Amino acid sequence: MRYYSLSRQLRQRLGSKAGKIPLDAGFSCPNRDAATGLGGCLYCPPHGAGSGAHARGESLADQWDKGLARLAAKHPGAIPLAYLQAYSNTHGPLARLREVLAQVAALPGVGGLCLGTRPDCLDGAKLAAIAGTGFKEIRLEIGLQSSDPDTLARINRGHTPEDFARAARAAAASGLTVCAHVIAGLPGENQAHFLRTVDFINRLPVAAVKFHNCYVAKDTGLAGLWREGAYEPLTREAYLAMIVAALEALRPDIAVERLGADPAPGELLAPDWAGDKRGLLDRINARLEALDAWQGKHCHASGGQGLCPGPPR
Repeated sequence: MRYYSLSRQLRQRLGSKAGKIPLDAGFSCPNRDAATGLGGCLYCPPHGAGSGAHARGESLADQWDKGLARLAAKHPGAIPLAYLQAYSNTHGPLARLREVLAQVAALPGVGGLCLGTRPDCLDGAKLAAIAGTGFKEIRLEIGLQSSDPDTLARINRGHTPEDFARAARAAAASGLTVCAHVIAGLPGENQAHFLRTVDFINRLPVAAVKFHNCYVAKDTGLAGLWREGAYEPLTREAYLAMIVAALEALRPDIAVERLGADPAPGELLAPDWAGDKRGLLDRINARLEALDAWQGKHCHASGGQGLCPGPPR
């Protein structure tokens, strides 16, 4: 493999294969609170990244039992990691976060914690609560999307690149594994913007990254721009070129958790190719081989490993 995969990082840390079990604890997002009136990020559908399990009345324990059965059938013996995925899982009172973390810690067989949030929903007390769960593996996924402040304003993120940098440093100092979310093809951006975002995370204590291609989802502000002809998503060929360049520029010790977006069933408007996750991954791997490209090949980040002499082994 020509990049440092999440599965490899988890095996190195835990000594065995591990798998995430998505959980919806019913958190929201500061961009969607009625008090703010912001309406959410430009590309984000009303349900966020969640499954809707909490809205259907499923407890964390019920969600866990179902996910555990699926993981055991697919990967027998894999260590199950609780993944608080939907929306921003540190948004709200500290007491609510502690309550949810206590429920997660009580789940049978849980071997670690993954938690998704925003940089403006973190403070010292919340980081201490997360670190205090005591799991050997605690992964904090923080949405950056772009290092360009104008882009963040354009897509209505409601935070700055500096907010992300502060949150990443504080989380890493608390002993948490930081994963950055970034998006290629955001409105007004090109490959140069995307590579500057990669360089930005290279210079921070980030241990993993999720790369997403920007797609148009139903019931979003981006859908309106797309219908008006004011936004055109990347072609698959353009995204392939971007992701190969990004991997070559990426620090070789940063694990790659994702190489493309995964639209929920029925939400994708454009581009059509964004619905073929497996096909995209196959094309990325084939392109890396054809170009003799690999993660870190052209990385010169300070604090990184400099030039990587060959593909990860």
